[in-house]
Amino acid sequence: MRKIIFATGNEGKMREIREIFKGTPYEVLSMKEAGISADIVEDGTSFEENALIKARAVAKLSGEIAMADDSGLVVDFLGGAPGIYSARFLGEDTSYEIKNQYILDRLKGVLPGGRTARFVCAIAVVFPDGESGVRTATVEGRIADAPAGDNGFGYDPIFYVPEFGLTTAQLSMEQKNKISHRAKALEAVKREVLCAGTDV
Repeated sequence: MRKIIFATGNEGKMREIREIFKGTPYEVLSMKEAGISADIVEDGTSFEENALIKARAVAKLSGEIAMADDSGLVVDFLGGAPGIYSARFLGEDTSYEIKNQYILDRLKGVLPGGRTARFVCAIAVVFPDGESGVRTATVEGRIADAPAGDNGFGYDPIFYVPEFGLTTAQLSMEQKNKISHRAKALEAVKREVLCAGTDV
């Protein structure tokens, strides 16, 4: 089995990633599981750039195939915020409970048509020889009126998916993997980059 080191310490992301890579010839490890510790500065100006920065750094440190994502919530009413700053929005140590409440407060009184939002995810894969590829995917929805659900993490409790009539934190892992921005981008990487060789 070939190893892929995924540049994250987020266990919620790792659960989602492992589910998608079940049955493939790849074992996906977090940086911690691979014994890699790095403070990677994400100074790109797009989700794609930030994902590549992280994957390149981990590939260089590990000598293995490395993958990284940069993802975030884009809220139209907030001019695209939090966007590429989703993890650092309102400060890195600020809880998502506070971040979510801030967004809900800013959208208080805004009708459903003005609450449009999307989750964006760019997944980069970098091979030991330096070859790389990036795939980006989105899931469209809107900001809910109140947080709901316990199955997700981050902004999931306030991201409402009209197709299901639920927030992403209320979806089962199976439902979430069918529509999620990360799942779509991971599937594209799995199909177009990893399983097809290195044709990026």
